[in-house]
Amino acid sequence: MAVATETPFHVLAVDDSLLDRKLIERLLKTSSFQVTTVDSGSKALEFLGIHGEDSSPPVSDADQLEVAVNLIITDYCMPGMTGYDLLKKIKQESTSLRDIPVVIMSSENIPSRINRCLEEGADEFFLKPVRLSDMSKLKPHILKSRCKEHYHQEQHQQSDSDSDSNSNECSNPTNNSSSDNSNSRKRKAEDDEVLPQTNRSRHS
Repeated sequence: MAVATETPFHVLAVDDSLLDRKLIERLLKTSSFQVTTVDSGSKALEFLGIHGEDSSPPVSDADQLEVAVNLIITDYCMPGMTGYDLLKKIKQESTSLRDIPVVIMSSENIPSRINRCLEEGADEFFLKPVRLSDMSKLKPHILKSRCKEHYHQEQHQQSDSDSDSNSNECSNPTNNSSSDNSNSRKRKAEDDEVLPQTNRSRHS
């Protein structure tokens, strides 16, 4: 009997250095992550379905990717598009792509750079060389992102159910008022039938 195994989390690793890409790929696979590596920010955006102004329209949702990305880890210093530029581009998206955790890596320990990335929405900042112990910090960010996604879905479903109950409540008062009116008319008719009899008894 086959035992179902949990699908590994998928990490997109971005670094222009072949040596660093191989290192981060080996560390991630050792930590049971599924890995896709690219050598530039533009290729990362292309993989995610986010295109530039001169390209075709972007993919509307991360779920439409062939393989969903659970986390992005990117080098800060890269030619063309830096890791910071990639971070901003992802966080500006209006789709669920913006909820994907992003981790920045850098060989330079510059506090202002680290703070700027964290303020822009980065979940973690690793100093190179990245170590195996750093990989244990990734999974909590992925799980937190998934919890947030489930929370948003539940909130959406709750708002839909609330709107349905409100519409039902709005329809009920009309029915109640109409039944009240018919009951009052019925009572009035019964009173009219009784009154003439009392009048006749007084005249006799």
